[in-house]
Amino acid sequence: MNSNKNEVNHAPMGDIVFFNPISTYRRKTIGGNRLPRRNRLGLTPQSLLPISHQYVSIYFSLKLWGHMPTEDEKLYIVMMGLPARGKSTLVMRLKETFVKNQIPTRVFNNGNIRRRYRAMNTSIAEFYNPENKNAAELRRRFALTNLQRAKEFLTNNGQVAILDATNVSRERRELIESYLTDHPILYIECINQDREILQLSILEKVKTPEFANFTHADAIYEFRKRIEYYEMIYVPLKEENNYIKMDSLYNRILEEKLVSSIPLYSRIRDFLVTDVVKNLYLIRHTESYYNVEDRIGGDPLLTPLGIGQANALGRFFEKRKISYIFTSKKRRTILTAEPIAKRQRDCTIIPLKEFDEIDGGCCENMTYQEIREKMPEIYSAREADKYHYIYSGGEGYATMKPRIEVGIKKAFYLNRHADNIMIVGHRAVNRMILAHFLYRREEDVPYIYVPQDKFYHITATQDRKLFELQEYD
Repeated sequence: MNSNKNEVNHAPMGDIVFFNPISTYRRKTIGGNRLPRRNRLGLTPQSLLPISHQYVSIYFSLKLWGHMPTEDEKLYIVMMGLPARGKSTLVMRLKETFVKNQIPTRVFNNGNIRRRYRAMNTSIAEFYNPENKNAAELRRRFALTNLQRAKEFLTNNGQVAILDATNVSRERRELIESYLTDHPILYIECINQDREILQLSILEKVKTPEFANFTHADAIYEFRKRIEYYEMIYVPLKEENNYIKMDSLYNRILEEKLVSSIPLYSRIRDFLVTDVVKNLYLIRHTESYYNVEDRIGGDPLLTPLGIGQANALGRFFEKRKISYIFTSKKRRTILTAEPIAKRQRDCTIIPLKEFDEIDGGCCENMTYQEIREKMPEIYSAREADKYHYIYSGGEGYATMKPRIEVGIKKAFYLNRHADNIMIVGHRAVNRMILAHFLYRREEDVPYIYVPQDKFYHITATQDRKLFELQEYD
């Protein structure tokens, strides 16, 4: 049976259709011929449940969903968390996953209603002041509008309704629970305490049209003040029946509580802890002077060949929308990224220290030949176990792994809604990033092929994994 698409089988008149909701189905005829052998899966009649005596169509998927949810398996997903914690990014990706698997899903975002409201300036921080009773009532009306729309959606043909808002007060969540009584509610709280990421998130938030009439400094002030007001009424999830608390930066479940049966729960949970990237372009910086001299570490500039390679990368990616390029703090990665960014319409280069090349410690700036001649014991020890060897005063592959994983999480978090993400790193760094997705044995990681005239294209979702090495010139 082809597992890549739903199969539809129609029973002739007079047939009884049997369905096993756990594994699969078999159709047994009365007074007629049986199905071809390819559709007979060896299940005994006792294990099968009759559904209908008439003309029936069974739709199901053998992908990760297991079976197509029935119409009574409807769900409200209610997001919760302070602003700039990654809620809307998670919602967008979750909706894409549901829709791809034929689960009718709609997002109801309170902010979208608020931003269309013209009678009051809803962008200023004072609109979120808990003491501002008129604004609080207006926000309540916005929430009720979306609650009504979500309920109507599930009453009709909808399967999953996602309510995207802060919902940080217990009072607001009581309103939700009193209104949405027809189907289960699953709360998902997004938590992120990383100050650097929060600052970068705020800088991206204030670029939106909502803050177009503010100066950059005023926009940042207003948004930070808005967060402070939400913090005043913030009550963590605890009393609610069904919820997941997650670290939205590290895709880590911090706490979960289930009292009711929640449709699609295993799929949702797996999604929350999975790194999802549609297109990751992993590039090693182009040729530097240290590459020519076979030196390690340092902060060299690009050679003329390296500059030409960087320009070729810019031409290659010109027609691919790249919103962010994540680099190390080293000049050679930033100089490689700049020609790419210049050919994009709106592209930001974000240097992250987590993507800095492996620290050579006592061997920094030396050639490999110099290390072999002057420090033969270091050279031999490293050759014996490259992955676990740690340079004196520096790093090794094993010790740099945690910071590389943090860098990956930061890049994915900050990339938000973009389909394409680009990382310009170093040879050892890119080996660790590839190992994150490829699950290579530790002893093989230091030997992963990472050339300077090609790049890796990676797709990683719940349903699909793709790794390919491509030329750019």
